[in-house]
Amino acid sequence: MTALLEGLAVNPAAPRDLLLRLLEPEYEGVWTTLASRRASFPDEVTAAIVHHPHPRVRGALARNPFVDPEVRGLVVDDPEWIVRARLAHSPRTRPVRPLPDPVIDRMLTTYDDDCLQELFFSRQIPFRFLLSRVRHPVASVRQPAVNVWTHLSDGERAALLRDPHPRVRESARRVLETDDAGAMERRLGPLPAQRNHGTTGILVNHRLSRTVVDWLLHDTDRDNSWILAHNHSTPPDVVAGLVDHPDPAVRPEPARRDDLDRALVDVLARDPDPRVRTAVSVRPELTEDERAAIDCTVDTDEDFGPLEHHTRPAPDPAASASYARSRHPLLRRRAAKDPALPAALVALLARDEDLGVRVLLAHNHPAPPPELLLRSYLEHRGPARDLLTEHPRFPVAGLGARFADAAVPDERRLAVLDPEVAPTVADRLTRAPDPAIRAGAARHPRLPGGRLLALLAAGDLGGPAAANPTLPVAVMQGLLG
Repeated sequence: MTALLEGLAVNPAAPRDLLLRLLEPEYEGVWTTLASRRASFPDEVTAAIVHHPHPRVRGALARNPFVDPEVRGLVVDDPEWIVRARLAHSPRTRPVRPLPDPVIDRMLTTYDDDCLQELFFSRQIPFRFLLSRVRHPVASVRQPAVNVWTHLSDGERAALLRDPHPRVRESARRVLETDDAGAMERRLGPLPAQRNHGTTGILVNHRLSRTVVDWLLHDTDRDNSWILAHNHSTPPDVVAGLVDHPDPAVRPEPARRDDLDRALVDVLARDPDPRVRTAVSVRPELTEDERAAIDCTVDTDEDFGPLEHHTRPAPDPAASASYARSRHPLLRRRAAKDPALPAALVALLARDEDLGVRVLLAHNHPAPPPELLLRSYLEHRGPARDLLTEHPRFPVAGLGARFADAAVPDERRLAVLDPEVAPTVADRLTRAPDPAIRAGAARHPRLPGGRLLALLAAGDLGGPAAANPTLPVAVMQGLLG
């Protein structure tokens, strides 16, 4: 019976009164399912969840990745810490959508440090929010602006360093310390420094003094060469000595340095390791012919999933246009990640010979060609694959006739996405070997009514059948008893 009630809880056609009944104490077993459902809530049901006496229900809404962030934000002032913590701790099952600015403001001014730490790692704060709050009247809202320090103007940085609130000034000062070799030495303490996660982070990210560089060169720790190759402040003479380091994990790091001497670029372009040659092949000073002359390896076994664009600065349109026309697939992949890529370049990259370019474009552009979405689903089996079928431009018409008898279950599953699939096909697919296909067919609105009612008592398909939007309301009510 629980499976049937869970099906009702997620049924997009379930009436308001039925959903409200499911929030009553006798149906406690489906509270979380209801508050976590994909389908939107009627306003009265949203209000009932937000004010539900049990924090488990409110917390489920706070973590629901399918509802609008504005709806999740309704619990921002919840009296229970655990609900506020769930709002701060973003949904992890899919790309995160940013919370509304007023909700973030409220969290920054009222939440405790534990919740705020979760919020800062949650990817729910847009990059533009951090930029825009640098002169906010509340110190706790100004303070996170230091996290985008390099994107602030000189005047904005100076204002943070002179901020009337000591915590803001201290945060700004700590950012400056990453470029202060003297401050870095003071934080490390006497050399040789004790190695731990904290000191390694300092060595990797802060400006190195010559004293620390010399210590790293002569210390026996196996990670020192990588640290020196990676750190942006390592002197050029030391970097030059690392381009022929025996460890192939070290040599790609100099290849990525902005200040690498051109003669060393040419040396790395002939490196015996393909990872090194590939890293150097995308350097901006190279011409297209020079890139083409480098024997690099382009990996196609990657996730190529969606990016959370709100968490990063917008790409440079001129750079994206240049990358889109490059002969190098890794640069074209950079262009494919740009959600603002113009339609002409979208059309160009949709026909690209590189799988990564096509799939990245399908995942990251708001208006990819429908046929690209389907092709990407069929050709790439990354973890974000099923998100392609949820895109509003995914071409669902005709999928039933095309894929109902496909040999591969992942392709047969497409048939139940067709809103006009033949009723006989939907009926047949409820008997498919693959449980996901059977469940999708049981939920399909074209499933014949007799078969739908029979499935309510069919064990594993009872729940999906109860979620079918064509289930008569009288039957739904009857399942509640």
